[in-house]
Amino acid sequence: MKRLLIVTILLSHFGFAQNTASKADDMGRLSLSTMLSNKYSSDMSDAAKNMLGNKLSQIATQNGLGGNSVDPRFIISANVIQLNKEITATAPPMVAMNLEVTLYIADYQTKTKFTSTSVSVKGVGTNDTKAYIEALKQLNPQNAAIKQFVDVGKTKIIEYYNSQCDFLLKDAQSLASQNKYELAIYKLTLIPDVCKSCYDKAMDAVAPVYKKFMERNCVRLLAEAKASFAASPDFVGADNARVSLAQIDPEADCFKQAQVFTDSVKAKVLRDQKRDWDFAMKSFDSGVELEKQKIQAYKEVGVAYGNNQPKQTTTIGFVDPKDWLF
Repeated sequence: MKRLLIVTILLSHFGFAQNTASKADDMGRLSLSTMLSNKYSSDMSDAAKNMLGNKLSQIATQNGLGGNSVDPRFIISANVIQLNKEITATAPPMVAMNLEVTLYIADYQTKTKFTSTSVSVKGVGTNDTKAYIEALKQLNPQNAAIKQFVDVGKTKIIEYYNSQCDFLLKDAQSLASQNKYELAIYKLTLIPDVCKSCYDKAMDAVAPVYKKFMERNCVRLLAEAKASFAASPDFVGADNARVSLAQIDPEADCFKQAQVFTDSVKAKVLRDQKRDWDFAMKSFDSGVELEKQKIQAYKEVGVAYGNNQPKQTTTIGFVDPKDWLF
């Protein structure tokens, strides 16, 4: 009797890819990376599930869609069917399995399949787990059918951004009008640069939103710095204030006020404690193109917002493919 295993791998910075925090460079990248569903066939062990998860991650990475994406929307998933299982007439007896692994790339949010392909694999081991693992090891990321599958999925994701660009921009503008600046910036910086037309529009749209965020942030951070130093008007308080002052964008309107405050702190610490408080306000690197530094700043806000959201655990709710638009 055929057994069907449904495995869903969410490609995000969670799950298998949760070892490192996302970087600003990961924002706006077209990438897929890992989390397993919490419902499996009872005859598949954790070790076999981990092998499948690692293989799916390899498929994404080796075909140009790896990385620590902060957006779990686009997924790679696998349905594993056990075609047959035999016990060999050998000493010791061995378990031989034939599996059919159907790979999917899909939009997890809308449950829409973009592309799929099926691969048959075989494995032999001293028990079921080892047979599963040996079979799943045969999933080759460089297999021609798998490479084409990933290429089609990549194209479909790009088509999604290009076709939905106006809606994505309007959504971000609506969020900004509600003073939800971080969320608006997060959504705009998720648009990958391979979707050049939409990406360029998103970078144009994010600039005024970031400006509003930056101004609000500057006032808050300067107030925090002043409160820290007022609570402890000495070298320790100055170092506490440093944490807030270091985050103020040099193009914010209140930046000059922050510089004046910084100078006053330096003078007081030197006068009262005879100590130099070595601190310089944030500045742009003159050796790097200003526009690139601004885009990096936008992405850092997006990453910070994404990382501060409630994290999913290493498992997700089971999704029956019959409920998907496959």
